[in-house]
Amino acid sequence: MQQPAQGRPPHYPTSLGTSDASTITLLGHDLAGELMGKVGFGELALWLVTRRRPEPGEVRVFEAVLVALADHGFTPTAITARLTYLSAPDSVQGALAAGLLGGGSRFLGVTEDCGRFLHEVVSAPGVRLPGDGDGDDAGWDELALETVRASRAQRRLIPGLGHPVHKVQDPRTPVLLEIAEENGLKGPHLRLFEAVGRVHPQVLGRTLPLNGAGVCGAALADLGLPVDLLRGFALLARAAGLLGHLAEEQRSPLAMDVYLSVDRNARYVPAQPD
Repeated sequence: MQQPAQGRPPHYPTSLGTSDASTITLLGHDLAGELMGKVGFGELALWLVTRRRPEPGEVRVFEAVLVALADHGFTPTAITARLTYLSAPDSVQGALAAGLLGGGSRFLGVTEDCGRFLHEVVSAPGVRLPGDGDGDDAGWDELALETVRASRAQRRLIPGLGHPVHKVQDPRTPVLLEIAEENGLKGPHLRLFEAVGRVHPQVLGRTLPLNGAGVCGAALADLGLPVDLLRGFALLARAAGLLGHLAEEQRSPLAMDVYLSVDRNARYVPAQPD
C-alpha cells in the first residue's frame, strides 16, 4: 500500500483488474471491448500470471497441460467433491472446494513437485546445461544420471516417475513432449525429465514411466512460470473436471452408493496396541 498524502485515501496498486461505474479494465485493456470474445480463457489465465500476452505456441502448450490434468475419473478429488455435494447439495462451491483441497503430493501436486525438482537442478549455481539441439542427448543423460544418483543417495523420490495405472507409458507424455517440440518450447526442464526417463533404470534397477503430471510440471516450468504456482495451474485444470463430476452427479447420482457401500460394510475390530 502506498502511503496516502495528508487528507487523501490510501492507494492499492494492481496491474490486474479495476473497475468504475461504466468500465472494467483488465491487464490494461477494456474488458468488454477488447478482451471478451477475442481472448480465450487459457490465454487469459497465462496472461494474468505472466503479465504479458503469451505467444500462440505458449498458449497451445499451456492449454494442452490444462486438458491433460482436467480429469482422470474417480480419483479421490472427484469422489470427495461428489460426497460433499451429497452431504450439502446447497453448496456447489463447498463441493468444488473440497475436491480442490485434495490436490496434494499424491494427486495433482506432482505437477508442482516435479517442476520444482527439475528447476532445482537446471538453476543450480555452476551447473552447465547441454545444448538444445539434436544430438545432445548424451549431455542431458549425463546430467540426469547425476541427478538420479544423488536422489537415490539422499533417499529422495523422483517426482513424476511412475504411475499407479499406466505401468509402461502414460499416454499423455509423448503427446505433451511433441506439442512442446512443435512449438519450440521443449526447454531444459522437459529435456532433463526426458533424460531421467532414459537413464533411471541404470540406478533404480527397474523401468518406470514418466507420468503425465510430471511432464506437465516440466512443460509449465519451461514456459517460465513460477514453480511455486505450478500446483495452482493443476487446480485450475481440475476445477473443470470437478465441475463436470458435479454436473454428472446431478444427472446420474452415485455418491449415495459410494457412501452406503462403505458404511454398510464397515466392521468394528478391536484396536491393536501401537
